[in-house]
Amino acid sequence: MGLTLTPMVRNLLFFTIGFFLLQQFVGWFTSAFSVHSFLSSRFQLYQLVTYIFLHGSLMHIFSNMFGLIMFGPMLERVWGPGRFLAFYLITGIGAALIHNGINYYEMMQMQEAANDFLSSPTPSNFADYLYRFDLKLNDPEFLENFDNNPNNPELLRQSKQVVRASLTELLDVPTLGASGAVFGIMAAFALLFPNTELFLLFFPFPIKAKYFVILYGLFEYYSGIQRNPGDNVAHFAHLGGMLFGFILVKLWGTQRNRFY
Repeated sequence: MGLTLTPMVRNLLFFTIGFFLLQQFVGWFTSAFSVHSFLSSRFQLYQLVTYIFLHGSLMHIFSNMFGLIMFGPMLERVWGPGRFLAFYLITGIGAALIHNGINYYEMMQMQEAANDFLSSPTPSNFADYLYRFDLKLNDPEFLENFDNNPNNPELLRQSKQVVRASLTELLDVPTLGASGAVFGIMAAFALLFPNTELFLLFFPFPIKAKYFVILYGLFEYYSGIQRNPGDNVAHFAHLGGMLFGFILVKLWGTQRNRFY
């Protein structure tokens, strides 16, 4: 599997790098073009496309563009530039829809829990809210003080402020990156070239594409369910990209007589 770039892969690579450079020099660019929660006042429909071309760090863009140039050219040779671009955008949009759909469900649960606390602002309800949504307080002694003084007006005000602020903060967390589209590409590659052996740094032996994608998908599912503290990766967006990639390949057909 060579690394010769095909026309659309090259265009996507340069376009993404251009967006990344703009992010470094235009302060509002990332917030405006990343995709926000459906419940956020910052959400715009165009963000479902533009977020694909934004990245949060050099490592983020490197890993995604490496995946694009590793797996994309062979797919473009099968489909042609136009269909490959359509696949890239559809899987990217699909990943955002899956991610935001799950986010919507979680935020509605959080909103319901917040309303329950605000209607009955007791220390135990506050502690339950923090634990349920894995929230940390800047003042570790606040909860103990609140527990000892449950009717203190200032502590009640602060606890309500924490709950309201947690909702606003999570609503405004943007999602960005080509990962969903790249995971879609990986799924398509595994379907079209299932027995191609991949030589990867984190595997001590060659692994067939179909097994690599299955293992990676299981890892993403596990990581999404676990929700480890500090993990800001949109694992279900990755799975969404895989799902839409699988569906598209099945709809379009393999268009291949031989499998490698």
